[in-house]
Amino acid sequence: MIHIGKIIENEFYSQGRSVSWLAERLHCDRTNIYNIFKRESIDTALLRRISDLLQHDFFDYYTRDLKQGVENSSTDC
Repeated sequence: MIHIGKIIENEFYSQGRSVSWLAERLHCDRTNIYNIFKRESIDTALLRRISDLLQHDFFDYYTRDLKQGVENSSTDC
């Protein structure tokens, strides 16, 4: 299971960004950023905006997870 909030948080802090920086660009309150970090799932439009801001393809985690699921299910028979 992917916990996208933790993945975003890890990438965010690895870039040395501040919560204020992201909140300003997403036009939201800082507390909303911390809530994003706690989310196991996220709206795709918001994920796209975060991906653009952090210049990181967060959708790729889902693609890889999907491919692994397909590969694992094809070897079950």
